[in-house]
Amino acid sequence: MDMILALLAGLVIGGLTVFLLARWQNKAMEKTFSALSLEALRKNTEDFLRLANESLSKHTQAGSSELEGKKKLIDQTLEAMKADLQKVERLVTDIDSKREKSFGEVSTHLKLVGEQTGKLQETTGKLQAALANTRVRGQWGERMAEDVVRTIGLVEHIDYERQKQQETGDSRPDYTFLLPHDLKVNMDVKFPLNNYLKFASEESEDARQKHKAEFLKDARKRIKEVTTREYINPEGRTVDYVLVFVPNEQIYCFIHENDGSILDDALKSKVVLCSPLTLYAILAVMRQAIDTFNLEKATTEVLSLYGAFNLQWAKFQECLEGMGRHIDQTRQAYDSLVSTRRAKLDTHLRKIDDLIKQRGIALPADTTPRDGNPDL
Repeated sequence: MDMILALLAGLVIGGLTVFLLARWQNKAMEKTFSALSLEALRKNTEDFLRLANESLSKHTQAGSSELEGKKKLIDQTLEAMKADLQKVERLVTDIDSKREKSFGEVSTHLKLVGEQTGKLQETTGKLQAALANTRVRGQWGERMAEDVVRTIGLVEHIDYERQKQQETGDSRPDYTFLLPHDLKVNMDVKFPLNNYLKFASEESEDARQKHKAEFLKDARKRIKEVTTREYINPEGRTVDYVLVFVPNEQIYCFIHENDGSILDDALKSKVVLCSPLTLYAILAVMRQAIDTFNLEKATTEVLSLYGAFNLQWAKFQECLEGMGRHIDQTRQAYDSLVSTRRAKLDTHLRKIDDLIKQRGIALPADTTPRDGNPDL
C-alpha cells in the first residue's frame, strides 16, 4: 500500500515536473518565436519602407516631369488662347470701326437718296406738266426715238430720213428708214398720251377707269389714222408694214395688259406698235440685214473683179508663156552665135593672122595680131 502511494506520489510529482518543464519550454519557445517574428517583421518593414521610398521617389520624379510637361503645355495653350483673344479683340475693334464708318456712309447715302428722290419727284411733276402739252409730247416722242436710233448707230441721210415728204404722196413720216433694194419703212412717233397721264394722276377709281377707257380708245384711233396716211405705199417702194412708236415701256405694257387685242388688230392692219426696247430690237435686225446686204454686195463686186482679174491673168500667163518661148529661141540663137558661128569666124581670123605673119605684111600700129586669142 505504501509502495502504491509512493508510486502514485512519484507519478504525480513526475507528471507535474514534466508539465512544468513542458510549460517552461513552451514559454521559452514562445519568447524565441516572438523574438524571431519581431526581427523578421522589423527586417520586412525596413525592406518594405526602403522599396516604398524607392518607388515613391521614382513615381515622384516621373510625376514631377509629367506635371512639368503638362504645365508647359498649359502655358503654351494659354499663350495661344491669349494671342487668339487679342486677334479677336482687334477684329472686333476693326468691325466696330468699319460698322461706324458704314453706318455713316449709309446715312450719307440715305440722305442723298432722299435728296435725289425729292429732285426726281420735282422733275416728274415738271415732266407731267410738260407732257400735258400735245406739241411737247410729240417732241418727247421724237427725242426718245432719236436716242434709240443713235444707240443702234444709224446715220441720218444714209440709213434714215426725218420728216421727208414721200415722192408719191403728200404724207410726211416722222422717220423713213432706208433698206436694201431701194425699199423703205416708215415710222410715226406721235402717240396720244393725254388720257394716260390723267389716268396716272387721278386718285378716284371711277375717274381712273374713265381715262383708261379713253386712252385705249385713243390708241385704236391713232392706229387707224396711221393706216390712212399712205405710209404703206408700194409705188413709193415701202414695205407692207408701218411702225408706230410708243415712247414708254410702261405705257406699252399697259396697253398689252389692259387690251391685248389692240396689238393684234394693229398687226392685222399692218401696223407694228414699238416700245423703245422693241424698236431697238427691230432696228438692230434691220441694221444687221443692211450690213449683210452690203457685205453680199461687196462680195459680189469682189467676185466680179476676181473674174475680170482671172481673165486678164490667163491672158497675162499666155503672153508670158509666148515671151518665154521667144526668149528660149533667142537664147538658142545667141548660144549658136557665141559657139558655132564664133568658132567659125575665129578659125578664119587665125588663118588670116597666119597669112599676115608668113607674108610679113606690116599692120598699122594700133593693130595687134590675134595669136589664137578667141576674143574679138
